[in-house]
Amino acid sequence: MFLRHSGLWRHADFLKLWAGETISLMGSQVTLLALPLTAILTLHATPMQVGILGATGYIPMLLVSLFVGVWVDRFPRRTLLLISDIGQALLLSVVPLMALLGILQIEYLYVINFLVGILTVFFGVAYQSYLPTLIETEEVVEGNSKLEASGAFAEVAGPGIAGTLVQVMTAPLAIVADVVSFLVSALCLGLIRRGEPAQSAGKGQASIWSQIGEGLQVVGRNPVLRAIASCNASLNFFNILSYTVFTLYAISELHMSPALLGLTIAGGSVGALVGSFAATPAAKWFGIGRAIVGAVCLEGLGALLIPLANGSLWLVIPMFIAGRFLMGGMDLIYHINQLSLRQIRTPNHLQGRVNATIRFIAGGVVAFSSLLGGFLGTVIGLRATLFLGAGGVCLSCLWLICSPIWKIADLQPASKSE
Repeated sequence: MFLRHSGLWRHADFLKLWAGETISLMGSQVTLLALPLTAILTLHATPMQVGILGATGYIPMLLVSLFVGVWVDRFPRRTLLLISDIGQALLLSVVPLMALLGILQIEYLYVINFLVGILTVFFGVAYQSYLPTLIETEEVVEGNSKLEASGAFAEVAGPGIAGTLVQVMTAPLAIVADVVSFLVSALCLGLIRRGEPAQSAGKGQASIWSQIGEGLQVVGRNPVLRAIASCNASLNFFNILSYTVFTLYAISELHMSPALLGLTIAGGSVGALVGSFAATPAAKWFGIGRAIVGAVCLEGLGALLIPLANGSLWLVIPMFIAGRFLMGGMDLIYHINQLSLRQIRTPNHLQGRVNATIRFIAGGVVAFSSLLGGFLGTVIGLRATLFLGAGGVCLSCLWLICSPIWKIADLQPASKSE
C-alpha cells in the first residue's frame, strides 16, 4: 500500500498552512455574499451591473493564468502566496473604507474585484505548486484531502456566518472579516520554517512566451496530464451547462420553494465534505487511478438523478438531495486524487506552468457553457438540457479510461517513457 498514516497532524508547517487557508476560506465566503450585496443594497446596482461585477472576478483566469504559471516557476512560491494574501487584504479593505467615507461607486467595485481576481489566480496556482515541496510524496493525498475538507466546511458553514455578518454590520463592513482572514493566512504562511527548492529566476532564461509554450507542450504530450486536463474541462463544461438551468427548473417546473431548493443545494456541500474525507481511503483501497475514474462515473450517476426526479415533491426532494450529495462527494474524491497525481507526476520546475495550463483549459469553457445552457434551456427545454449535461458528465470518464490513469495504482513520479 502506498498510503500510510503520514502524521500530518504532527507536521507543524503543514498545520500552519492548513490553519491559515481554513480561516481564509471562511472569510472568502463572507466576501462572496457581501460584495454583490454591497452592489445591490448599498449602490442599488442593476442586474447588468451585478453581472459585470461577477464577470470581473473570472476574467483574470483567462487573461493571466498562463503568465502566472511562468512566474510561479520562477519565484519562491511562499513569497507569492504572502504577496497575494496581503494584496487581497489591502484591496478589500478599500471597500468598507470608501463606504464609510460615502464615496463608494460600482466602478470601484469592478476594479477591486478584477485586481482581487488576479491575485486569486496567483494564489491558486502557487498554492497547488507549493504543497508538494512542503510535504512528502506519500502525504500529498492526505494533505490535499485536509485542505479540500476546509473548503467544503467553509461552503457549509460560511454562508450562514456571512449572512449574519451582513445583517449585523451591513454588507460593506462585513468584508472586514475577509480582510482579517487574509492577514491571518499571511501570518500563518510567514511562520512556516521549511525552505523551498531553488527557483530558476536567474539570467539566461527563455522568454515568457517560450515558457508558456513549454507548459502547454508538457500537458499536451503527457498522456496522464492530457487526460486530466480534458476531463476537468469536460466536467466543468457539462456541470455548468446543467447548473445554468438547475434553479430555474426546480422553481418553475417542479415548483420548489426557495427553502427546499436551499436544502437540496446544501446536500452537495455536505457530500463534498464527506468526499474530502473519503478521498484518501478510496485511493488506498482501489488504487489512485481507479478511484479517479470511479469517482467521475459515480458523479455522472448523481447528475442523472436530477432530471430523473419528476412528479411529487416527496419523490423529487430525496432524489435531488441524493443526486447533489453524490455529485458533491464524488467531485471532491476526483479532484483531490487527480490533483495529487498530477502534482507528483510533474517536475518541480514545471509545477506552476502545468497547474496554470490545466486551470486555463478547464476554466476557459465556463463562460461558453453558461451561455449554451441558457440557449438550450430555451430551445429544447430545461429538463432536456439537464439530461444533456448529465450525459456529458457520464461520458467525461472516457478521457480517463482511454488513458494510462486507470492502471496507476499508487503515487509515483512519472517514468521516462511517459
